[in-house]
Amino acid sequence: MRFLIVRTDIRAACDVDIAAAWARGGHLRDETTTPEPRRQIVHAEDRDAALLLARALSTVGAVRSGKQRVKVLPLDEPTRRWRAAPDDRGS
Repeated sequence: MRFLIVRTDIRAACDVDIAAAWARGGHLRDETTTPEPRRQIVHAEDRDAALLLARALSTVGAVRSGKQRVKVLPLDEPTRRWRAAPDDRGS
């Protein structure tokens, strides 16, 4: 399975936005509608390589100081099922 390793900026949130999201029971950030700005993108062909690259990107000073973050995202569907669906149990 292929992976995408992304280093992004972390958007700052003020206390009013945090309180409003908490009161609504929603999320402060929605990556599907407004993703964080990307700083660096790397591809990997397997999980071990992706985690190794993510660890390397995590040593950047901005990541260590909490201004940026590293995300590992799968690009393909998994080749095997991780858990059985409820109707697939042998009853």
